This record gives sequence, C-alpha cells and structure tokens, in this order.
Amino acid sequence: MQTHRRGPVAIALVAVISVAIPTALCGHGAWSQTPTTIKIVVPYPPASGPDILSRLMAEQIGRAQGPAVVVENRPGGGTLIGTEAVARAAPDGTTVLLVANSFVVNPALKKQNYDVSLSFEPVCYLAATPIVLVVNGASPYRTLADLIAAARAKPGELSVAGAPASSLHVAFEVIRRAANVEMTYVPYAGTAPAINALIGGHVTAVSADYPTVVSHLQSGTLRGLVTASRQRAEPLPDVPTLAETGVSKYEADIFYGIVAPAKTPPEALAQLTGWFSAALKSPDMKPKLAKQGLFPVGMCGAEFGAFMRMQVDEYGRIIRESGIKAE
Repeated sequence: MQTHRRGPVAIALVAVISVAIPTALCGHGAWSQTPTTIKIVVPYPPASGPDILSRLMAEQIGRAQGPAVVVENRPGGGTLIGTEAVARAAPDGTTVLLVANSFVVNPALKKQNYDVSLSFEPVCYLAATPIVLVVNGASPYRTLADLIAAARAKPGELSVAGAPASSLHVAFEVIRRAANVEMTYVPYAGTAPAINALIGGHVTAVSADYPTVVSHLQSGTLRGLVTASRQRAEPLPDVPTLAETGVSKYEADIFYGIVAPAKTPPEALAQLTGWFSAALKSPDMKPKLAKQGLFPVGMCGAEFGAFMRMQVDEYGRIIRESGIKAE
C-alpha cells in the first residue's frame, strides 16, 4: 500500500470547517469570493491533534486571506458526529471536513452513515505523522526482532496497547500476523492512557501516533522499535521502517486531509484548495508542524481522492482478515 508523507500516521481525527459567505449563493452556479468568517468546528477536545492542526491552518488562512477565523471544539461521537454533519451540509463551498484515518477505517467497521467517495469531494491531503511501536525505555526489547522472539517464547503473555478498531490497531495486527506470534491487544480510549499503562509496566508495548510520544522518545522514557512509514522519519533516524525489518511490506501513516460535501461546485473546491495549499506552503508552517510531529504533504484533488479510496480498500481487507470489530 502506498502512503504519502513529506512527499509519500488517538488517533483517527476529524474537524469541520465552515465558511460563512456574506453574499447569498444562488444554486451551485454562483460563488462568492469574499468570505468574512471561517468557523472551524473540531469534534475533539482542545489541544488534540486535529485541534492543533486546525488552529494552525485557521491562523494562516485568516492572516493571508482576510476572513475572521473561529475554532469551535465539539468532541463526541468518535468522529462520526462531525463527519456525518458535513455529509449532510449544503454543497455550496461553505463547509469542509478535516479527515484522518478514522474516515477510511469506519466503512470497514460499518459504523458510519456516509460513503467516502459518494458523500464527499477531495480537497487536499495536508499532513501526515508516523505510526510507531514503542516500548518502555527500560525494556530489554531494543528491536522489533527482540519483541517478536520474546512473543514466540511466551505465547499470549506479551501485550500491545492502543486505541481499538483504529489505524494503530490495524498496524499491530499486520505485525502480529506477519510475524505469526500470539500477542494480546489491550484497548485504551486513546494513545495517552495507553502510554501511561506502558510507563507503569502494565503492558509490553504501545502502537502509537508519533505526536503523542515524541517527548517521551526524546527523553528516553520510551524507545521506538519500528514505524509503518515508507521511509525513516527524519526525527527518528535510528528507528527502522517495517519494510526494513523484513517482517512486512505494509506502509501506513496517520494522515490529515480536507474534504467537502459531494457536489460542491468546482469553483468553490478550487478556492478551498488554494487556501489550504497556500497555508501549507507558507514559510513558517513547516517548522510549526514539525514541532507537533506533523509533516506537510500537499496532495490535492483527484490524487487525494484516489489515495483515500485505496485506504478504504486496504483497511477493509486487513480488518476482515484480522477479525477486528467495532468497539
């Protein structure tokens, strides 16, 4: 499976962006070029990944394009409340959705009332971040091979924690099945509580999103064994990719992108693409993203749509084969 980051990652993340237009739109043929307010609704708590990325985008778009930008946190529903609200929104270019892996994982779990391709128009893949398998810094496991060997010696005794029915869960199942080992997956509400359990010695490892563990990796509290990325992450030069270990060729990152309701006018999509592309390319954006463990991508339009369809198919196959169930 192809992934994209910096050019190709708790956890599934969604935000809704509403653009208020002062001039009434007359059907799909009219499009105002002068929005005065952009409201970003984030169905996750403040300081979460989607909240941080939304605020960075909002600040840059507001400064460069002129509209006032308001961020509204609306957590709840496991990303579905925000996603389905945008699917039902008027396709007039005033509403878009910030999506992540849950957007393409949910269809395989049959949790959603939307279709990735039919309910939305792709705008841009903004940024990505690695999925990292981590252990306690004091752990005897220094490589993925060490962990696999221990799992084979003690079938079922070692455990990996993480968010259930998520891209992080899928990454663990890929490793477990490819290595043909018995390890227990322990579900937690998110990566942060899973990491607390790991530090407390209650689980063996955690399948984690990089932004949540970056400070622990830097301090040595945690040790990274492998990422699922296509290439080694720049801030993790000593952590090999899954393909490099020879265990599996599976590749996946956590991705963040923008979509709009189906049938949004091409003119509106073009303006939205321009706004988000420009914000992503602004000189000070890359270091701001890097500080949060995010890496810019900038894949837009049909290419981003094809990427998401491929993700739906791949996640669906792995979830069916692994028997992962919706929580």
